[in-house]
Amino acid sequence: MNRISTLIACISLLAACSNQPKKQEKPEEEDLRAKELLQGIWVDDMTETPLIRIKGDSIYYIDESVHPATFKIIGDSLKTYGQQTASYHIKKQGEYFFWIESAMGEILQLSKSENTVDSLLSQETIPSQKPDREVIQKDHIVHFNNIRYRGYVYINPTDIKVIQPEITEEGLEIENVYYDNIIHICVYEGKKSLFARDMKKGDFEPLIPAEYFRRSILTDMDFVGVDAKGYQYQATLCIPNSATCYLINISITKDGDISYELCQ
Repeated sequence: MNRISTLIACISLLAACSNQPKKQEKPEEEDLRAKELLQGIWVDDMTETPLIRIKGDSIYYIDESVHPATFKIIGDSLKTYGQQTASYHIKKQGEYFFWIESAMGEILQLSKSENTVDSLLSQETIPSQKPDREVIQKDHIVHFNNIRYRGYVYINPTDIKVIQPEITEEGLEIENVYYDNIIHICVYEGKKSLFARDMKKGDFEPLIPAEYFRRSILTDMDFVGVDAKGYQYQATLCIPNSATCYLINISITKDGDISYELCQ
C-alpha cells in the first residue's frame, strides 16, 4: 500500500472512531445501607434536643414551620432535595451516631434517640396543615367633599404555601413554610357599597422582580384616601423575615377600574 492509500485509511479509521457513541457515565449509586441506619429520631449532642426524624426517603424537622425534605446518601455525602439541593459531607456514621459538616463548615454531631417522649414530640410537630390564623379586620374613615367614606380591609389566611430557603443555627439548609393571604377590600358611603374586591399577590406580579415575587407574601393593605377620581389603597408585599418590602399604590375609579403603581 502506498503512502497516500495508507493516509486515507488512517483518516477513515479516525472518522469511524469519532462517530462512535460516547459511553454514558453511570449515575452515582445511593447507599441504601447508610440510609437504613439513619431511620429514626436524631438529637443534637450540643443541646440534647430532638432535631430531625428520618422516615423512608424524607427528613422531618422538629420545627413545625419547616417543610420536610427528601434525601439520598451518595458516597460520603448526605444530599437533600427541594427548591434547592444541599450537600453535607459525612464525617462519621454508625448505628447510633451521625456526624456531618454543616453549611457553615462546623461539625454537627447527632445521636439516635431511643426516648419515647422524643418520638412522640417528633410525630406531633411534623407540619401537616396551615397554621390556625384568624382573619384580621381593619377599617378607616375619610372625608371628601363633605361625604364620609369608610374603607375596610379583611386579611384572610389561605393554604397557599410560600417556601423560603433559610439556614438554621445548626447549619442545616431548610425550607421554611409560610402561607400567603387573600385580602378583601371594600368601600362604603353609609350603608351603600361603592366597591368590593378580593386582592391577591398575583395582581402585583408585573411590578415586582420575579425572584422576590416568588418568595413574597401579600402581608397587608391599608385604605388611604378618596379623591375626585375614586378610592386609594396601599398594598404591602414582603419576604418573610426580611427587612425589605414593596409598597404598591392602588387606585380605583368610581367605575371600578383598577391601576397599580409601585411606590418609589
